[in-house]
Amino acid sequence: MAVNTTSKDTENAILTRNVSLKKRHPTLETFLLKPKNDGHSDKGARNLNPVPYTAAYVGHKLHMDQNEKLVMFGVTHVLAIDGFSSKIVGRSTMPVKNNLTIYNEVYRSFKIPVSNKKSAIMEHGMWDQVRVDHGKEFYLTLFMQEKLASQRHNTERPPYRQTPSTKNHTIERIWPEINNRVNYPLKLALIQLVDQEELDMEDNMSKYCVSSLTCQLAQLGVERAVQAWNAHRIPGKGIPNYLAREGCPKRVEPDLLPVASVAADWYDQEVGRLTRESHFGTNPFHNAQDQEAAEREFGQQLPDVSFLLDNAVNNQPEHFKHGLKCLVDVTRRHSQC
Repeated sequence: MAVNTTSKDTENAILTRNVSLKKRHPTLETFLLKPKNDGHSDKGARNLNPVPYTAAYVGHKLHMDQNEKLVMFGVTHVLAIDGFSSKIVGRSTMPVKNNLTIYNEVYRSFKIPVSNKKSAIMEHGMWDQVRVDHGKEFYLTLFMQEKLASQRHNTERPPYRQTPSTKNHTIERIWPEINNRVNYPLKLALIQLVDQEELDMEDNMSKYCVSSLTCQLAQLGVERAVQAWNAHRIPGKGIPNYLAREGCPKRVEPDLLPVASVAADWYDQEVGRLTRESHFGTNPFHNAQDQEAAEREFGQQLPDVSFLLDNAVNNQPEHFKHGLKCLVDVTRRHSQC
């Protein structure tokens, strides 16, 4: 019996063609079931292998960030760090984060003369780019950075960049040091006082006292941590103080950096209004004389408050607790005169 090879070949060709078409044109079912690369794997790869950070010289990038671990007790830190040297070049501890305070004490302060002489050399100079998160507390700083854009060394770069805090890695590395050396020991003592109902954080006078003393101690702790940080050797990099010894390539005249109140006036005229003063609690004193009398009495009882911080850091919070209760008592008596 003869086999019809022609029909067999034709049938095989049709089957082959159908398989080929299926490969090229998948059905809806196979398309939906097939895992798609929508970019998530690429994002994961970018997170695992981020673009290496670079800063070419002192004055290239200035990173600013805030720390609010003690915000519920009226303490906020703001630091500024140079990206190339990792030197902390500006710092401030305040009751509530405030545009004017940050501009004046963190951004502007390290650009004004070291001494009161008008001809004094600027301490650091002008940064090409300021990097911050999206917080409103940096609005005045960014406004002035943009206003002074022509005074920079490299004017081709944007004068500032706003990124999520998680992307501001250069300055984020210092916060664990500040938290362990300053914030957590003080916070532990304050939380214990609240839990034991020895401190009423709903009372405005108590809030004022807590913020005043804790800010003073926290500022001292930050100063110590910053000095240690700037003097320590970073493996593979060097000592921040030494790396930043020459300052920024471009200097700026003090007259171009007005005090915060004047800069805020400019901002009001060109952009919008800023909160001029921020308070935590209420100052209970009726006049300056009563406040000075309270400060004098508290100073006589505790002439050196640094030991309150020293003991708190060494797991002995009772001295800090006692000092705070003493301040509340003295303040109450003098504010009711």
